Amino acid sequence: MKKLKRIKSARIALVAGASALVGLASQAHAQSSDALIDKLVDKGILTTDEAKDLREQSDSDFKTALQAKTGMPDWVTSYKIGGDFRGRVDQISTPDNSNYVNRARYRYRLRFGIVANMLDNLEVGFRLGSGDATGSYGQGNPLSSNSTAQNNDTKKNIYIDTAYGKWTAINSDGWLLAATIGKMDNPFVFTPMVFDPDLTPEGAAITGGYTFNDVHSISFTGGAFVQDEEANSTRDPAMYGGQVLFNSKWTPKIASTVGIGTLMLGSPAQLTVANVPYVNQGNTRNGSGVLLYNYNPIIADASVTYTLDSFPFNNGPFPVKVGGEYMNNPAVGQNNMGYWVGATLGKSGTRHTWDLSYRYECLQADAWYDQLVDDDFLAYYQNAPVAGAVGAYGGTNMQGHRVQFDYSFTDSLTLSLTGYVDSLINSTLYGNVKEPNNTAVHVMADLMWKF
Repeated sequence: MKKLKRIKSARIALVAGASALVGLASQAHAQSSDALIDKLVDKGILTTDEAKDLREQSDSDFKTALQAKTGMPDWVTSYKIGGDFRGRVDQISTPDNSNYVNRARYRYRLRFGIVANMLDNLEVGFRLGSGDATGSYGQGNPLSSNSTAQNNDTKKNIYIDTAYGKWTAINSDGWLLAATIGKMDNPFVFTPMVFDPDLTPEGAAITGGYTFNDVHSISFTGGAFVQDEEANSTRDPAMYGGQVLFNSKWTPKIASTVGIGTLMLGSPAQLTVANVPYVNQGNTRNGSGVLLYNYNPIIADASVTYTLDSFPFNNGPFPVKVGGEYMNNPAVGQNNMGYWVGATLGKSGTRHTWDLSYRYECLQADAWYDQLVDDDFLAYYQNAPVAGAVGAYGGTNMQGHRVQFDYSFTDSLTLSLTGYVDSLINSTLYGNVKEPNNTAVHVMADLMWKF
């Protein structure tokens, strides 16, 4: 009996030593040690209590060693390092208009960041991202972190994509309340009809929610974000907004979400084409590039999801989701509405999973500020709009179709194929200049590695 105990103790010590070494190597290796401990429990070599003690000891040893090696202060509890790399083939064509030279670009995106978690529910993070400079500003495109292969292999730019501080003041008894300041991932969950997916606004946000029970929960977001700083004015343009979502999981297979929100653009007249980068087009402007209207849209959205246990060529549960979003800007009497409807089959992101989605979108000219919406949703301008330019541009006054297919070969590698076929809603909106044959086809093929 004593011999068996000595053997078992030796095995525990061996695993403890291996786990400690693994923990010192990296957080990813710590996950490997957890898997090893789980396997020893399955084999009956360790009891559940012994495994728990071993994990706690391994975590403690890892934290102590990390603090000693890096000089990490006692109040920092962990670091998380991560990012992604994406390679893209991007092509834009205008099948009905020979004036536009079809454009093919080879592009890539690199993002890398660190999040530090601290005692008292504090968090600080930043992420760096690649990107091309926007016009004469020398700063990155607010709606894209793509770098284009060009100019004799020139070295590419790296920008601050996010830099923020966060305090989670409440996280107990079903309540959640957190405040964030800085440049952050968009706290709102509106779709690309409202905000481009790559937009990282600068300002302050409050997020929170309450879980009523196993079926219903509610979440909310409020934010105030700077759009520009004007040296010659006390009325700097800014964006304000709020959103509430009601989430329900009716059964293990059926879930729904209903949301309502509003946004407001303060001092829009300061956002001229001379003051800020002009990436998209579509809003009504005067000859000096000044916005003529206010923007305070009301936005509603809803979706229903049914999850199948399995589906061909998919590893795991298979959700089927239908939904839509509607927007109306009461500050404008015409061309003030937007909506989309669509469906998504499946959900990619883990090994051997996939999804296929379709969306039809209609976004009128003055439904919302054109510089914040999806810049991949394109139409062709044969003639320059007021204060605008000739070419294929995203923005408002657009309608069309979007189809996307994603397949994850592994947990870290995903293939995406996306296609847009879009056109102008009103081809005589800008100075009554006719814009015939304005349809644009935008196709993208991506490979993305997450790390």
